[in-house]
Amino acid sequence: MDPQATYDRIASHFSKTREYAWPEVASFLEDRDVGEGGEASVALDVGCGNGRHTELLSGVADRTVGIDVSRGLLREARQRAADRGFADTTEFVHGDAAALPVADDAVDLAVYVAALHHLRPRAQRVASLSELARVLRPGAVALVSAWSTAHDTFDREEGFDTTVDWTLPGGETVPRYYHIYAPDEFADDLRESDLDPVDVGVSSGNCYAVVRAPSA
Repeated sequence: MDPQATYDRIASHFSKTREYAWPEVASFLEDRDVGEGGEASVALDVGCGNGRHTELLSGVADRTVGIDVSRGLLREARQRAADRGFADTTEFVHGDAAALPVADDAVDLAVYVAALHHLRPRAQRVASLSELARVLRPGAVALVSAWSTAHDTFDREEGFDTTVDWTLPGGETVPRYYHIYAPDEFADDLRESDLDPVDVGVSSGNCYAVVRAPSA
């Protein structure tokens, strides 16, 4: 269940079901001012999918970068950007969340939403969080989320690995790997990484954290 192959297979249909940004992301970005001293600001969407959150980021930064492992989803994101008028200030890049193709200290603001839970094993998930810390400028903030055992769907208290099928038109099912985080486990992985957790909690059954890159 390679995430790239999985999401390339379902990209078009998946994108049609992901029209709107999550309220938690909109709330995180509300009144968020990035960039200092007149310098151009850069925002990053890790695991950008079809670009629904990249679109929000483009409204608060001078330049926005969306990164995803699925080339199919990147095509959907580029089309969304062209249709909605944010293509001129946005770049979509193929890349791995655990090895981001971004320079150190280059990003003023980021979101890493609904993608962390697709990585395995744990070392890769923690590595991706540390990669986020690496690319954020000192003191910059980001929002991270993952599926949680706190959701009504799951009757478990400890984190676990599972697959969740995506059903395409016509009935074909495509399995997707997930690590379902227990809230305490999510907090532990954040602390294990190079990020500084600012606010960690649960919303709508998902784990969320506002995190900060360590100050220089």
